[in-house]
Amino acid sequence: MATQRIPVILVTGFLGSGKTTMLNHLMRDSADTRIGVIVNDFGSINIDAMAVAGQVDSMIPIENGCLCCAADASEMDEMLDRLTDPELRIDVVVIEASGLAEPQSMIRTLLSSTNERIVYGGLVEVVDAAEFPDTRVRHPELDRHVRAADLIVLNKTDRVAEDERRDLVENIQEIAPGAPVLTAAHGRVDPALLFDHRPRETSGEGFRQLSFADVWGDDVAAGDECGEDVCGDGHDHGHHLHAAYESMEFTAAEPLHPRRLMAFLDSLPAGLYRAKGFLHFAGAGRERKFTLHAVGSYLRFQPSPWERDEPRTTQLVMIGTGIDADTLTKRLTECVAAPAEEVDDTHMMGVLRYVDEAD
Repeated sequence: MATQRIPVILVTGFLGSGKTTMLNHLMRDSADTRIGVIVNDFGSINIDAMAVAGQVDSMIPIENGCLCCAADASEMDEMLDRLTDPELRIDVVVIEASGLAEPQSMIRTLLSSTNERIVYGGLVEVVDAAEFPDTRVRHPELDRHVRAADLIVLNKTDRVAEDERRDLVENIQEIAPGAPVLTAAHGRVDPALLFDHRPRETSGEGFRQLSFADVWGDDVAAGDECGEDVCGDGHDHGHHLHAAYESMEFTAAEPLHPRRLMAFLDSLPAGLYRAKGFLHFAGAGRERKFTLHAVGSYLRFQPSPWERDEPRTTQLVMIGTGIDADTLTKRLTECVAAPAEEVDDTHMMGVLRYVDEAD
């Protein structure tokens, strides 16, 4: 049986792009989630680690249960071993790379890790909207860094005019065709776009499906109606991160055709940042449940047995901006296999390409 493994997300970006600010927001806005953080920087004094946790070269508890480690590249695997100790109950590990690090090297380091408790969770590249054009002239290798990303965060958009922001988005999309670009100010990114921001309820629980309550927050889930800026609870909700995103859910009692599902995932709309849930396939894959995890262009499946009394259904949640829920629902419905349709091993090959060997 596949064990629950901890996703490790890489956060990269040139010096001053806002990685540490974004990381601080992720930790602060991830209530009840235990986040293991590795800050990897050059120099004998790790300023970024001090900014994140207030202390260098240590593993310390901070207010929301996060743990932080400062490490150089040679210590990375050791830090991952420490952070993934089951007794710590870490839900996700975020590695903030040095502003001078090569993203491809960081990815190779993670993929070659012998730690069986982790799984690579994608690379997020942070781009400084105000400085990117000039920095790119001085450091043309940044194009390669951007192309390596699964999700690109165009940060500090409050420092540029709207027409400049649009030009930057178009420019980045030319550099990295197909990679989603998320705009942000002051490093504020909704944690729900990167990882579950609530803990596993039991040690044996797999990836839990996100619901509207997860994305929208407890006040909306409880049925409270907000005004333009303030909810009935007296709190200002005008700047909530969720205000910029939409979520849609899809369920299907009938199994999906794996080849059509992969065609759907290969052509997701640009504004869709995250997809997650459980898949029930027809044919050769029907005896296993496949958990889907996608952040930007990063995609993986984790197979596991169906529980004895578990309904064999597909349950998906998709989060993004400007997404057309009706169109997505129609396209997903078209992925359902017809009752008499034959589905064999070859149809599962596209799915299995994104399954880790350890699973």
